[in-house]
Amino acid sequence: MLGFLFSEKECQELEYMLRREMEELMLDLGDKRIDGVVKKAMEERYAIIFRMYGRLASPKELMKYVRNKTRAQNEQQ
Repeated sequence: MLGFLFSEKECQELEYMLRREMEELMLDLGDKRIDGVVKKAMEERYAIIFRMYGRLASPKELMKYVRNKTRAQNEQQ
């Protein structure tokens, strides 16, 4: 495990980057043209980024990025 000390500005930038990455992944996960194996890797990446974002964001902000299993299964079909 690593520990980092970030300034307030750096925390804001990290939070912004994580949000943008999750939004991009959510868009790509909804794309029917992407192969299932690739989507599985993207879902794993999303889960990691979501946990990182959860350390910085408020619960209200975090709820905007929760993916439910039904939505994820529908996107795979």
